Amino acid sequence: MKKTIFAGAIAIASMGVASAQGLYDLAPNDDAQESSPVKWYATANVGYDDNVTPTITSGPGHEQSAGYLSAYVGATFVSVTPQTTWDVYGQIGGIYYFDPIVTSNGTDTEDLFGEARLGFNITHRVSERLRLSSRNYVSYEMEPDYAYGMSSDRSLEQYLYYRTDNSIGYQWTERFGTYAGFAIYGADYQNSASANDRTTWEAYLQLRYRATPQTVWTAGYRYGQTDRDVLGDSTSHYLTVGVEHRFSPNTVFAGNIGAQIRDTDNGSDGTSPYIDLALRSQVNEQFGYRLFARYGYEDWDTTQGIDGVGLVAYDTNETFRFGITGDYIVSPQLTLFAGANIIYTDYSDGVRSNGTAGPNTDVSLYNLNIGFAYAINDAWSLTGSYNYTNSISDDISSRDYSRNRVQIGARVDF
Repeated sequence: MKKTIFAGAIAIASMGVASAQGLYDLAPNDDAQESSPVKWYATANVGYDDNVTPTITSGPGHEQSAGYLSAYVGATFVSVTPQTTWDVYGQIGGIYYFDPIVTSNGTDTEDLFGEARLGFNITHRVSERLRLSSRNYVSYEMEPDYAYGMSSDRSLEQYLYYRTDNSIGYQWTERFGTYAGFAIYGADYQNSASANDRTTWEAYLQLRYRATPQTVWTAGYRYGQTDRDVLGDSTSHYLTVGVEHRFSPNTVFAGNIGAQIRDTDNGSDGTSPYIDLALRSQVNEQFGYRLFARYGYEDWDTTQGIDGVGLVAYDTNETFRFGITGDYIVSPQLTLFAGANIIYTDYSDGVRSNGTAGPNTDVSLYNLNIGFAYAINDAWSLTGSYNYTNSISDDISSRDYSRNRVQIGARVDF
C-alpha cells in the first residue's frame, strides 16, 4: 500500500476524540479509527472546595470555602468513511454551591453557575493528495483548562473561550507535503476581568518531509495578530523546525523549536526562543500517558493587579508550560488516573494606568489531580477525584494562594 505523508505520521491526542485539541495535540492527525453512534452520558458529583474564589485577596470571598453539587449531560458522535472523518461532542450542566459565591464586582453573590462545551472536527480527503481539515471548539466555564494554554486561575464568573483551526494539506510527492491554514481563537471575560479579553488570528504554513516510515521532518512559519482590550495589540512571527517520530506502534512524539519575533503596538518588541512538544505512549494494555511542554511569549493574563502599585498591563509575558496525564487500568472495574501541570510566567515591560512603568514580576503555578473510576456495570460507574493547586507570587496577591478540591460522584452511559 502506498504510504502518504499524512497517514500514520503522528497522532497526539488530548482525551481521545472528545477533546483531541489543545497543547497535547501538535500535529495534523485523524484520531478516530472507526465510527461510533451517538453516545450519551450524565454525571453528578458532590464536592468540597476550600478556596472557591482564590483571586480575591481580602474582604468578602477571601479564602471562602464551600460545598457544591455539579451535574452534566453530554454526547459524542463519530463518523469514519474512506473519504471523510468527523466527530461532534458537547456537554452542558452546572455547579450549585451550598453557600453563595462572591462574583467579580466583590459584592454580588451567586450560587448557581452554568457551564458548557461544544466541539466539531472534520477531515475530508478530496483525493490521495489533497486533504481538508477543520477543528472547532467553544467553552463557557470558570475553571482554567490547562490543556489549552490560556488562563491559569479560576475566573470569578464564567468566561467564553473559542477556537477554530482550518487547514489544507497537499502531498506533492511521495515524501514531500505541505499544510497551510488559518486559525482564530480568543477569550471573552465578564465585568472586571474583561481587561484580559483577547482575540487572535493566525495564518501558517508547514513543510513536511518523510525521511523514513517512522519520521517526518518539518519546517514552519506562523504569523499571528492579537487584539487586546487594554493597551497595545501585538503581532508574532514564528519560525520553527521540528520532527514527528513514531518510536513504536504505541509511542509517538512531535516537537518544534525555533524563534518567536514579537512586536507590540506602542510598546516593547522582542525575540524569544520558542519550543513546543508532545508525547503520547500506550506503554501496555493497562498504562498510558500523554505530556506536553511549551515555552514562548503569550498574550493571556497580561493585565495584573500589583501590590502597592495597582493595575499594570504587561507587553511581555514569557511562559513555560508543562503538563502530563495518565491512566492505569487496575482491573476491568477499576481505573486510576492522575495528572500534573507546571506554569512559570515572567512579566516585564509593564505600563501602569497613569502611563508610568510598572515593575517586573513572576508567577509560578503547580497543579496536581488524582482520581478513580469504578465500573458497577456496563452503564454505571462511581468516580472520585482530588485536585490541588499552589500559585506563588511575591508581588501579586491575587496570584498567591493554595486550593484543594475533592469530589465523589456517579456517571451513567446510555
